[in-house]
Amino acid sequence: MTPISAAAIDDARYLALKAKDARFDGCFFTGVTSTGIYCRPVCRVRTPKRENCLFFSHAAQAERAGFRPCLRCRPELAPGTLALGLAPEARAWSMQDACSILAAQAARLLDTPEAWAQGPPSVAQLALRLGVSERHLRRVFSAALGVSPLQYLQTRRLLTAKQLLTDTALPVTEVAQLSGFASVRRFNAAFAEHYALNPSQLRRSRARGTQGGAHAGLQVRLAYRPPYDARAMLAFFATRQVTGIEDVTLSADHLSLRKTVAVTAFEKRYTGWIEASFDDAQNRVELRLSDSLLGVLPGVMARVRALLDLDADPGAINSLLHARFPLGDGLRVPGALDGFELAVRAVLGQQITVAAARTLATRLVARWGEPVDTPFAGLNRLFPTPAALADASGDALGELGIVKQRQAAIRSIASAVLTQRLQLHAGADVAATVAALKELPGVGDWTAQYIAMRALRWPDAFAAGDVALHRALGVQDAKNPALEALTASHAWQPWRSYALVRAWATLAPTVRPLPDTSSAII
Repeated sequence: MTPISAAAIDDARYLALKAKDARFDGCFFTGVTSTGIYCRPVCRVRTPKRENCLFFSHAAQAERAGFRPCLRCRPELAPGTLALGLAPEARAWSMQDACSILAAQAARLLDTPEAWAQGPPSVAQLALRLGVSERHLRRVFSAALGVSPLQYLQTRRLLTAKQLLTDTALPVTEVAQLSGFASVRRFNAAFAEHYALNPSQLRRSRARGTQGGAHAGLQVRLAYRPPYDARAMLAFFATRQVTGIEDVTLSADHLSLRKTVAVTAFEKRYTGWIEASFDDAQNRVELRLSDSLLGVLPGVMARVRALLDLDADPGAINSLLHARFPLGDGLRVPGALDGFELAVRAVLGQQITVAAARTLATRLVARWGEPVDTPFAGLNRLFPTPAALADASGDALGELGIVKQRQAAIRSIASAVLTQRLQLHAGADVAATVAALKELPGVGDWTAQYIAMRALRWPDAFAAGDVALHRALGVQDAKNPALEALTASHAWQPWRSYALVRAWATLAPTVRPLPDTSSAII
């Protein structure tokens, strides 16, 4: 295949910019040389002349070139990308090139608050985590993303701060701390250097975020790229909602998800609630969360983005999957707020129907879930902690109707998470985690792949042995249906998680899981 020239890519970007095309939001940023400002493709200001436009694959590249973020379109709201900022010409081979994989893993870790319980890492810590030298990490990271790891992290911190200053009424001191700055002085200096105004000036120039309403709490915005089938996403969660910890609204004019949350960070446990409401007209989610989660606000925002798969790039995904699944362009992969909860619920769903799995999860929450205060009726429990389930006796689990095989799986997962032998978040090593999961009693390849897909946010997870998948692909009568499914899946890499969701969606609603499938069937 003949490589696309950089000039042709920039010409295509300019056309997207002129059209204000939301499909490319976050896929590139435009620096306008006549103003020194960089914008999202959806910015509603008058389109600049082509000769005044420079294009960047990531916000950090624009800021390194000396551009400041637009106060109107707000680049900090742009969705991320599963390609992690790699230039378009690099994305096609990023899954095969070792250096690009390393750069993508490094960026993934920098974007995953759960991976660093004590705060953002240094380059030395990041290199140690990835098993390479600092020099090598800097070299490959800069080659793939056009900026150093430190510049990438600094841009993420500053944009996070800019969003909090604009959307909330939080004091500047708290904004600095939440954004990862060691002191207010350093925060003020960095902000002024990059944005040519200090945080207080930005706040005075923008209307503060509304923090009132029927239910008090912090409010922020999270953008996504269309197409996005929000109703299908929330229907997935509604079918599986567990009494006490989550509630889904699927009315004609309102789509929302409410859920209780527990986050451990900085050796402290934060508990509260979130409410995510879709605004299809603006391609965004309005997120409200309890004041009790203030200390982990950026982390909760990242978790909600993962839960709702807001950073997916439909253009890249559909280019591979549309021909085989033409009705699935708006489908996303449902994620999880908490990887441990997802893993336990995946185990509970083995070999039974979705309704039966939901019943078991509800009993588990009622028995071991801690009470939590929320302003919503019926939303009053947290999912059980790893410590609670690790200590649960087989008899106590059996009384809920959980069979012995699944008792062992739940307790072993809880113990592994509790002792940190198992990391179940987007920053975890996928191959190592999948292997570790499959070593646990009662956890097979299907469950491990399902956890990788939803908790680790791995876009290329694929359970070739899934019986419902065989039905959807029409290979259930083949001599080796798993091999047939696996062979077909090669054409869908690196987006096989999305292919799996789309395949399930083609099944009639009356289709129920067979004994060896999980509760993930749509």
